[in-house]
Amino acid sequence: MKQKDPHWHRSGSRYGMTFVELLAVLVILGLVAGVFSVSIAGRFSQSKRELAKSQLGLIDGQVQAYYTLKSTWPPVDRGLAVLTSPDASPSDAYFLSADQLLDPWGNHFYIIVPGPEGHPYELVSYGADGQPGGMGADADLSSLRMRD
Repeated sequence: MKQKDPHWHRSGSRYGMTFVELLAVLVILGLVAGVFSVSIAGRFSQSKRELAKSQLGLIDGQVQAYYTLKSTWPPVDRGLAVLTSPDASPSDAYFLSADQLLDPWGNHFYIIVPGPEGHPYELVSYGADGQPGGMGADADLSSLRMRD
Protein backbone atom coordinates (compact mmCIF):
# COMPACT_ATOMS: atom_id res chain seq x y z
CA MET A 1 0.00 0.00 0.00
CA LYS A 2 1.19 3.42 -0.94
CA GLN A 3 1.89 5.79 1.94
CA LYS A 4 0.60 9.34 1.85
CA ASP A 5 3.00 12.20 2.06
CA PRO A 6 2.49 13.70 5.56
CA HIS A 7 3.09 17.21 4.19
CA TRP A 8 0.55 16.87 1.40
CA HIS A 9 -2.55 17.88 3.30
CA ARG A 10 -3.17 18.57 6.92
CA SER A 11 -6.25 20.10 8.37
CA GLY A 12 -4.27 22.73 10.32
CA SER A 13 -1.71 23.62 7.67
CA ARG A 14 -0.69 27.24 6.99
CA TYR A 15 -1.06 28.76 3.58
CA GLY A 16 -0.63 32.45 4.52
CA MET A 17 1.15 34.75 6.92
CA THR A 18 0.27 35.13 10.56
CA PHE A 19 -0.86 38.46 11.95
CA VAL A 20 2.53 39.02 13.61
CA GLU A 21 4.39 38.40 10.34
CA LEU A 22 2.04 40.73 8.49
CA LEU A 23 2.50 43.39 11.17
CA ALA A 24 6.30 43.07 10.93
CA VAL A 25 6.19 43.53 7.15
CA LEU A 26 3.95 46.61 7.50
CA VAL A 27 6.27 48.17 10.10
CA ILE A 28 9.30 47.63 7.84
CA LEU A 29 7.47 49.12 4.85
CA GLY A 30 6.39 52.07 6.99
CA LEU A 31 9.96 52.75 8.08
CA VAL A 32 11.24 52.60 4.51
CA ALA A 33 8.45 54.92 3.33
CA GLY A 34 9.19 57.36 6.17
CA VAL A 35 12.88 57.59 5.36
CA PHE A 36 12.11 57.96 1.66
CA SER A 37 9.50 60.71 2.18
CA VAL A 38 11.79 62.74 4.47
CA SER A 39 14.54 62.54 1.86
CA ILE A 40 12.19 63.60 -0.94
CA ALA A 41 10.70 66.45 1.11
CA GLY A 42 14.17 67.86 1.77
CA ARG A 43 15.10 67.72 -1.89
CA PHE A 44 11.76 69.24 -2.93
CA SER A 45 12.34 72.16 -0.56
CA GLN A 46 15.87 72.66 -1.91
CA SER A 47 14.65 72.54 -5.50
CA LYS A 48 12.15 75.33 -4.77
CA ARG A 49 14.98 77.46 -3.37
CA GLU A 50 17.05 76.83 -6.50
CA LEU A 51 14.08 77.75 -8.70
CA ALA A 52 13.61 80.97 -6.71
CA LYS A 53 17.30 81.83 -7.30
CA SER A 54 16.79 81.32 -11.04
CA GLN A 55 13.75 83.56 -10.97
CA LEU A 56 15.71 86.23 -9.08
CA GLY A 57 18.29 86.12 -11.87
CA LEU A 58 15.59 86.56 -14.53
CA ILE A 59 13.94 89.45 -12.69
CA ASP A 60 17.35 91.05 -12.10
CA GLY A 61 17.96 91.05 -15.85
CA GLN A 62 14.59 92.66 -16.48
CA VAL A 63 15.23 95.34 -13.82
CA GLN A 64 18.53 96.10 -15.56
CA ALA A 65 16.70 96.38 -18.91
CA TYR A 66 14.14 98.72 -17.27
CA TYR A 67 16.97 100.92 -16.00
CA THR A 68 18.64 100.95 -19.43
CA LEU A 69 15.44 102.15 -21.11
CA LYS A 70 14.09 104.47 -18.40
CA SER A 71 17.34 105.69 -16.75
CA THR A 72 15.78 105.06 -13.36
CA TRP A 73 15.15 102.10 -11.07
CA PRO A 74 11.57 100.94 -10.49
CA PRO A 75 9.86 103.45 -8.18
CA VAL A 76 9.36 102.39 -4.57
CA ASP A 77 5.59 102.92 -4.71
CA ARG A 78 5.16 100.61 -7.76
CA GLY A 79 7.96 98.11 -7.16
CA LEU A 80 8.24 95.21 -9.59
CA ALA A 81 4.71 95.87 -10.87
CA VAL A 82 6.29 98.25 -13.41
CA LEU A 83 7.61 95.18 -15.23
CA THR A 84 4.15 93.79 -15.99
CA SER A 85 0.85 95.03 -17.37
CA PRO A 86 -0.77 97.51 -17.18
CA ASP A 87 2.49 99.42 -16.53
CA ALA A 88 4.34 97.53 -19.27
CA SER A 89 3.30 95.83 -22.48
CA PRO A 90 4.58 92.50 -23.79
CA SER A 91 6.56 94.38 -26.43
CA ASP A 92 8.67 96.17 -23.77
CA ALA A 93 12.15 94.69 -23.38
CA TYR A 94 11.73 94.50 -19.61
CA PHE A 95 8.23 92.93 -19.61
CA LEU A 96 7.46 89.98 -17.33
CA SER A 97 4.10 88.29 -16.89
CA ALA A 98 2.51 88.63 -13.45
CA ASP A 99 3.11 84.95 -12.62
CA GLN A 100 6.85 85.44 -13.18
CA LEU A 101 6.84 87.90 -10.28
CA LEU A 102 5.75 85.14 -7.86
CA ASP A 103 8.25 82.89 -6.14
CA PRO A 104 7.82 79.07 -6.10
CA TRP A 105 5.78 79.35 -2.88
CA GLY A 106 3.28 81.74 -4.52
CA ASN A 107 4.57 84.86 -2.73
CA HIS A 108 5.62 88.08 -4.45
CA PHE A 109 9.24 88.99 -5.08
CA TYR A 110 10.12 92.43 -3.73
CA ILE A 111 12.51 95.15 -4.79
CA ILE A 112 14.19 97.41 -2.25
CA VAL A 113 15.39 100.73 -3.71
CA PRO A 114 18.02 101.78 -2.75
CA GLY A 115 19.55 98.50 -1.74
CA PRO A 116 21.81 97.89 1.26
CA GLU A 117 25.54 98.61 1.35
CA GLY A 118 25.47 101.12 -1.51
CA HIS A 119 23.75 98.82 -4.03
CA PRO A 120 21.14 100.58 -6.20
CA TYR A 121 18.56 97.88 -5.42
CA GLU A 122 18.02 94.44 -3.94
CA LEU A 123 15.55 91.79 -5.08
CA VAL A 124 14.15 89.59 -2.32
CA SER A 125 12.04 86.46 -1.86
CA TYR A 126 10.95 85.91 1.73
CA GLY A 127 11.00 82.12 1.36
CA ALA A 128 8.30 79.55 2.06
CA ASP A 129 6.65 81.49 4.90
CA GLY A 130 6.56 84.80 2.97
CA GLN A 131 7.88 86.66 6.04
CA PRO A 132 11.24 88.42 6.51
CA GLY A 133 13.86 86.28 8.24
CA GLY A 134 13.57 82.58 8.90
CA MET A 135 15.67 79.45 8.63
CA GLY A 136 15.76 76.57 6.15
CA ALA A 137 12.94 76.76 3.61
CA ASP A 138 11.69 79.96 5.30
CA ALA A 139 15.03 81.78 4.87
CA ASP A 140 15.09 84.88 2.68
CA LEU A 141 16.75 84.87 -0.74
CA SER A 142 18.46 87.98 -2.02
CA SER A 143 19.77 88.99 -5.45
CA LEU A 144 22.88 90.25 -3.65
CA ARG A 145 23.59 86.83 -2.11
CA MET A 146 22.73 84.45 -4.95
CA ARG A 147 25.27 81.84 -3.82
CA ASP A 148 23.60 81.32 -0.39
